[in-house]
Amino acid sequence: MMKLSVRAVLLTLAIGASGTLLAGCTSDPDLDITKLAAETDPPEQLYNEGLANLNAGKTAEAQRKFDALDRQHPFSEWARKALVMSTFMKYRSGDNEGAIQNGTRYLSLYPQTKDSAYVQYLIGLSYSKQIPTVTQDQRAAAKTIEAMLKVVNDYPKSEYVDDAQTKIRYARDQLAGKEMQVGRYYEERKEYLAAISRFRTVVEQFPNTNQVEEALARLCESYYALGLADEAQTAAAVLGHNYPDSEWYKDSFALLQSKGLAPRENQGSWISRAGKKLLLGES
Repeated sequence: MMKLSVRAVLLTLAIGASGTLLAGCTSDPDLDITKLAAETDPPEQLYNEGLANLNAGKTAEAQRKFDALDRQHPFSEWARKALVMSTFMKYRSGDNEGAIQNGTRYLSLYPQTKDSAYVQYLIGLSYSKQIPTVTQDQRAAAKTIEAMLKVVNDYPKSEYVDDAQTKIRYARDQLAGKEMQVGRYYEERKEYLAAISRFRTVVEQFPNTNQVEEALARLCESYYALGLADEAQTAAAVLGHNYPDSEWYKDSFALLQSKGLAPRENQGSWISRAGKKLLLGES
């Protein structure tokens, strides 16, 4: 009997195996031939097909193309571009969590590319879209600030900085609004110390929000209710220095005047120190 070389044996086995696979494919009525063919498509073709589907409004098919490219040709330049497109499409379709996951993965794989600033911005937008009313949990607002600060700090020359700062201001206002809601709840129940803690957080941590005027007025009310006239007068004085035309200042002034008092700033008070930051526009 003729001896076969190892190479010849392996080649014979490989041919036999491929023949068996093809036979099995032919006899399987449920096999998706188009899917099998798509798995062998070159990355550039998958990417261009994804773009074509996107332009044609076939977003689901475009998403499948970009996902297939990412899966079949990982770590290639085309896969990198496809992951950017996939992140954008998930954001645009309202799949915010999917966009955040894709964007986070992109930045872990490609932290310093030309699209990194855009992807970080998309992450911030995805969190921003989830910010609820102030009556609900504000974790999405905190995440928006964190994500958009990375845009501002890590990519200061990018075109997304201005809008990132706008989204930060909105998110900070939401966080301040939540503190005010809880503070008002405590004040209505005459739990003044708990209320003061919330109003103080607004003045010290969120000074450049539109909640500060009311926070200072509420501090005036709460301190006065506790018999701490000096702090109440200081809160009203700081409110008047920073917002002299505010309706909240008029209310605070009237409250003190009804008891024979007037706004007067105690320089040693935490409210006075916070007031100086307000005048300087610090956050």
